Amino acid sequence: MKYFIIAGEASGDLHASCLMRELKKRDASADFAFLGGDLMAKEGGQQIIHYRDMAFMGIVNVLINLKKIRRNMEKCLHALNEFRPDAVILIDYPSFNLRVAKYVKQHLKTPVFYYISPKIWAWKTFRIKAIKRYIDGMFTILPFETEFYARYDFSTTYVGNPTKESIDEFLPTKTPLAQFAAQNGLSDKPIVALLAGSRKQEIRGCLPKMLSVSTDFPDYQFVVAGAPGVSEDFYRQVMGGSMPKVIFGDTYNLVANSYAAIVNSGTATLETALLKTPQVVVYHVFGGVLASVLKKLVIKTRYISLVNLIADKELVSELVAHQFTRRNMIVELTKILNDKAYRQTILESYAEIDRRLLPLKAAENAAEGIINRLV
Repeated sequence: MKYFIIAGEASGDLHASCLMRELKKRDASADFAFLGGDLMAKEGGQQIIHYRDMAFMGIVNVLINLKKIRRNMEKCLHALNEFRPDAVILIDYPSFNLRVAKYVKQHLKTPVFYYISPKIWAWKTFRIKAIKRYIDGMFTILPFETEFYARYDFSTTYVGNPTKESIDEFLPTKTPLAQFAAQNGLSDKPIVALLAGSRKQEIRGCLPKMLSVSTDFPDYQFVVAGAPGVSEDFYRQVMGGSMPKVIFGDTYNLVANSYAAIVNSGTATLETALLKTPQVVVYHVFGGVLASVLKKLVIKTRYISLVNLIADKELVSELVAHQFTRRNMIVELTKILNDKAYRQTILESYAEIDRRLLPLKAAENAAEGIINRLV
């Protein structure tokens, strides 16, 4: 069968590549056309657009790139008509993907599946109307999403969490701290990991603030997790004179060997929890107090981090918008580093999150579910 897959960012590229691998195991004739990245390209098929040319974050960035976004959509729809897939599979990225889904259902009559739900439980809940109208099957990776969609009379399938799966595979191979430090030219001081996000805009907004607290903790070394596709020169430009170590391609070992972490909200918060490293979650928003007020009006959830969302309570501190300050980070990091009871509470809560995610193979289950609905 022919599969047309759309992933608009790095995490989607990873999840889609795993799904492609599982589809090939079950369908010897599997043929792919896709919008995605290098990991998907390794699985074979025709790459239409690389996600680097699609990842536009924020209203201003979108407005600046409207012509490029329109060209991407035109190119995608043309490729759909040329490829004539048996199934279209969408990976998150809702602004683009739901428009594609509408076109496919109206013009091609092809089944459309979603693997990894858009975060409509957090904002833009109105998108449920388009999902119910144009999506034939939704395969989710967060347990609470099943309950959310049920409130709108839309059935979903929880297939497991690929982040948990990846980390379960990683933990037995973790590099010991002394070896990791030696390999990366680190000192013997305990590590505080800084995870500032995967997009340049996020890194610009978060990393200088994160680094501002390093001088207050001289007994620790602050190490930056380098994002895929972002050059060391870019980090040098953002960090200016204060240049800690930046480690690329080994984030799991960095976090697992860290005593604490400051993490930009996103999948990295869940990774950090499953790697059992206490963290403070931050999120930079332009507009300060005003942005914080707008957040309360727009965002439908009490929390922004996956850790707290899965637990449905505040396990780790979230410093968002005007609360994301040097002073607040110092307070929270001091508690994580020095308060043993506080650390132990976080670690015990992490174990509960791990149990809630269940030991399921997400990509395998999603591939099985898609093929079962096509045959």
